[in-house]
Amino acid sequence: MTTGTRGRAVVIGGGIAGSLAAVALLGRFERIVVVERDRYPDGPAFRPGTPQGRHAHLLLESGRRALQQLVPGLEAELEAAGAVRVPVPTGLRWLSSGGWFPRYPSELTITCCTRPLLDAAVRRRAEAEESVEFRQATEVVGLLGGRSGITGVTVRERGGAGSPVEEVRADLVVDASGRTSGTAQWLRELGCPAPAEESVDAGVAYSTRFYRRPPGTDAPRSVVYIQTQAPDHPRLGVLLPVEKDRWIVSVGGMRGAEPAPGEAGFAAQLGLLRDPLLNEVLAGAEPEGEVRGFRAGPSVRRRYEQGAPAGLVVLGDAACTFNPVYGQGMTIAALGALVLRDTLREFGADPSVTRRVQRGVAAVAKDAWMMSSAEDVRFRSTVGGPSGSLIRLQHRYLDRVIAQSCRDEAVCSAFVDVMSLLSPPTSLFHPRVAWPVLRGHG
Repeated sequence: MTTGTRGRAVVIGGGIAGSLAAVALLGRFERIVVVERDRYPDGPAFRPGTPQGRHAHLLLESGRRALQQLVPGLEAELEAAGAVRVPVPTGLRWLSSGGWFPRYPSELTITCCTRPLLDAAVRRRAEAEESVEFRQATEVVGLLGGRSGITGVTVRERGGAGSPVEEVRADLVVDASGRTSGTAQWLRELGCPAPAEESVDAGVAYSTRFYRRPPGTDAPRSVVYIQTQAPDHPRLGVLLPVEKDRWIVSVGGMRGAEPAPGEAGFAAQLGLLRDPLLNEVLAGAEPEGEVRGFRAGPSVRRRYEQGAPAGLVVLGDAACTFNPVYGQGMTIAALGALVLRDTLREFGADPSVTRRVQRGVAAVAKDAWMMSSAEDVRFRSTVGGPSGSLIRLQHRYLDRVIAQSCRDEAVCSAFVDVMSLLSPPTSLFHPRVAWPVLRGHG
């Protein structure tokens, strides 16, 4: 492990990706400044800067493990605050595109809580460190430096278009500002090449509502997931147990099958799902609060690993934005922060190491991007994404994997490991999976 610290690091964005980045930088820099456009609420609460925060979120098993490495003891803290760990697939009622998956004992889990609870818990850990400073209601408006390296950021008071711009010099800049990141444009303004981009847009939109879990319910630790079935069933629904004895329920659809606004649209979307289970579970539950809608926008992969200047790292949604229906975003942010921490520990905090970090960040997002974009293009209305004979062959093989998973626990376990980002998709071609899949019976 390389020791020694440098002067200052700046993190753009104070959401979960930014807070995890700050934690990852501890011990590598004397000062870590997190610049956040919002003012944080008191305690776990929704805020304008994370509009998707009002909707269903979960941590996949690989993300849960990464979070435990970055913030030891966080899981126990979350559970004490009401977060629910659901065993997978024992507690997962998953209607896949090929049918219901079996439920069997496993060591895998998913952690379910509201996004504000998780954000606040991670942020508290970062704020507790003397070397970390959160600058709220402040926005980054540009980068400093040039092709030879990034040397800081320019900031101003949020909403103060006429307010003075301040230069904040830094040995490292980490962009964790999410899908609205301005880094590509700021690089152009410095005369640096912007990253190549890939975009896939399935037009996904969804609506969410909280429910009080009925007293005595026998499923406090169960998740319900009614998956889409391309191309003819582009609607989905998910129910997650969260803190305060509630369920958070999101229903959505790809382009052309989006829920209409409000309570009527939410109820109609529930009724259009390809199985009535979600409606049945909610029959005795009391709604809490209003229905909230969200349109995610396109999934975008920005290839910063192909040539970003030294001194700059881009991670989380700022580097790769996924269709949220696959639940990959927070997990990839945690895995990217872990790459940042481990690479700096091994190779030191010199600005030149950032290119190595960026390659690692891209590597942990690669499989998730490949799986989500390949699934999105099954829908006729999707814009962009992979195509051709190879992707059609992959679809046919995956359809057989999913069908076999519905009746074969071993194949299902291998598939769930891949979806949990614990194993690469290539593991589905291992003989112990491929043989029963191609044979076609369990």
